[in-house]
Amino acid sequence: MGIEDHVKRGHPITFGLLIIFGIIELAISAWLVSMFNEHHSQLFDAVNDKTRYLLFTSIWTVTGSFILMLLFLLFSDAGIFTSVVVHLVYLTLTWIFWTAGAAAITAALGGGLDCNLDYTYCGQLNALEGFAWISWILTTFAVVVVILRSISSHKRGDGWQGQLV
Repeated sequence: MGIEDHVKRGHPITFGLLIIFGIIELAISAWLVSMFNEHHSQLFDAVNDKTRYLLFTSIWTVTGSFILMLLFLLFSDAGIFTSVVVHLVYLTLTWIFWTAGAAAITAALGGGLDCNLDYTYCGQLNALEGFAWISWILTTFAVVVVILRSISSHKRGDGWQGQLV
């Protein structure tokens, strides 16, 4: 079984996981933003801002990953839309967003909250931080794989417009 077969199987799995964890992060962050707006009960304004940023990042991830997965499944040889460069640009931006978001919420929460101290929305904020790091790990994995596939594409002579498979 060649690397192309692994990519054909792994692409939907990886992007499916990005979508699933993005939806979880979206649900948590949307609920927290709603509670912060309604009750003004955030720990600090920084937590509110970081939660809104993670809401944006999760929407970006779910939307972009769904589009790329759909294009890959339906038109794996669709030229530029499923090329290495499109995947690399999207995943690099997504990686930057998750790095900034996960690090920012971690810093705002001081590395996580001790729920024994009776913080408002403690469990949800810790989950928000945890799922942000999970999404960052998945995105990092995807970026590394696409970089390796781009090297293969260059060696084949296809350049940046070469396909993942």
